[in-house]
Amino acid sequence: MFRIAGPTAKDLCDPHLKPSRRDFFRVGGAGMLGLTLNNILAAQSASASSSLVGSPGWGKAKSVIMVYLQGGPSHLDLWDPKPDAPDNVRSIFKSIPTAVDGLQFTEILPNLAKVTDKFTTIHSMSYTPVGLFNHTAAIYQIMTGYTTDKVSPSGQLEPPTPKDFPNFGSNIIRLKPTEEPMLPFVVLPRPLQESGVINKGGTAGFLGKAFDPYYLFPDGDDMNMGKLNSVKVDDLQLRPEVFSLRLQRRAKLREALDAQMSAVDKAVARYNLDEYYDQALNLIVSGRARQAFDIDSEDPKMRDAYGRNTFGQSCLLARRLVEAGTKVVEVIWPKVANSDNHSWDHHTGLPKRMKDQSGPMLDQGLSTLFKDLDERGLLDETLVVAIGEFGRSPEKGVSTSGNGNSSDGRDHWPYCYTSIIGGAGVKRGAVHGKSDKTGSAPVEAPVHPREILATIYHAMAIDPETIVYNHLNQPRELVKAQAVTSFFA
Repeated sequence: MFRIAGPTAKDLCDPHLKPSRRDFFRVGGAGMLGLTLNNILAAQSASASSSLVGSPGWGKAKSVIMVYLQGGPSHLDLWDPKPDAPDNVRSIFKSIPTAVDGLQFTEILPNLAKVTDKFTTIHSMSYTPVGLFNHTAAIYQIMTGYTTDKVSPSGQLEPPTPKDFPNFGSNIIRLKPTEEPMLPFVVLPRPLQESGVINKGGTAGFLGKAFDPYYLFPDGDDMNMGKLNSVKVDDLQLRPEVFSLRLQRRAKLREALDAQMSAVDKAVARYNLDEYYDQALNLIVSGRARQAFDIDSEDPKMRDAYGRNTFGQSCLLARRLVEAGTKVVEVIWPKVANSDNHSWDHHTGLPKRMKDQSGPMLDQGLSTLFKDLDERGLLDETLVVAIGEFGRSPEKGVSTSGNGNSSDGRDHWPYCYTSIIGGAGVKRGAVHGKSDKTGSAPVEAPVHPREILATIYHAMAIDPETIVYNHLNQPRELVKAQAVTSFFA
């Protein structure tokens, strides 16, 4: 783990330096000095020769923003209302028209309803929950495209390990390395988490730490709505003592390895470490990253438009990052799953919590992200996906996952839910699929979460069937699914 810390630099080799303030900007350090770049050119060649070249949506995206609604928001109470359903199913929130004829949202999303003409609404997300009825397992699936055998009855998994399948963003930056001195993959403002299982599905796994994302997790409690204000541009600067001490020391270490361990050269010749090392230094000294994170330089009116809260400002940073050249940004909902206050995991108190907490933040931040990207001409080349790991049970107060639910709460429901996809050639003002009269199951065009990942790869000109090799050198597809090309115009 590489850290760019506070007022002065320190590490275990610099004990004489004064302590820095708490590190809040953490990046995958091995990614800076990467040790696993195998088969990139071969993979790129295979992707370029794919029969998918020229198909709808192929290669339309230069970058991806995933707005990950961790916790599983209720589709019935947001964007797939069923006003004619029985009392124990329909939402207490009123249905409202949107910018798309025939498409209704609930009153929780008035701003997003006005920009539905900028994206496709998917009403038919669905999968069978074999070991996937709880958050961590479902999160792992949607972030990697794979499931795991090690799932307890509660849905918990083992902590992240080097054997894990890679996050989709790690696959993208490996196969499509950035050509600009800019952070290639950023995750903010908190890790994926359910209870004590943190960041499962959020690492590069068996690809190696070279392809881990850059984590921007500011200090502070999840309920601190202003925590992104603690991000200081000075913390992204490479300080003079780092040049004079740390980089010189590391350069000498490289020289020693070159002189004394010639066998290493043969072992890593294909990894082109010198080039990657130089790219890493260029990244650190580049002003591009510092400018992107300088959120204080943004027009105050634009900051207000996104919402002066963690989610809104994270969406704003996502726009600034892709504008500066970042390929993949994951905005994780800033509240851990299975927790109260601002969480989407509404087992109890759904009406008040959604109306007063989670709903307004989503509505303001996501709607402004689409408008802002579009007005800047970035939506044509940026794929935006807003999705949770599942929806919520159509019937209120029932248990579908072993959790307790109050009469005004809904349990986990992977059989049918809603997500949004837009930009990079995706149809504007479209509705994909249809759910039944209670929002319990798709009746048209079901979409598996794996197909969303396949569509993301496709938009980035990467064949979803591209082979990667795991920690045992076994061949594995990026994802066992095909892109939904009907999403694209």
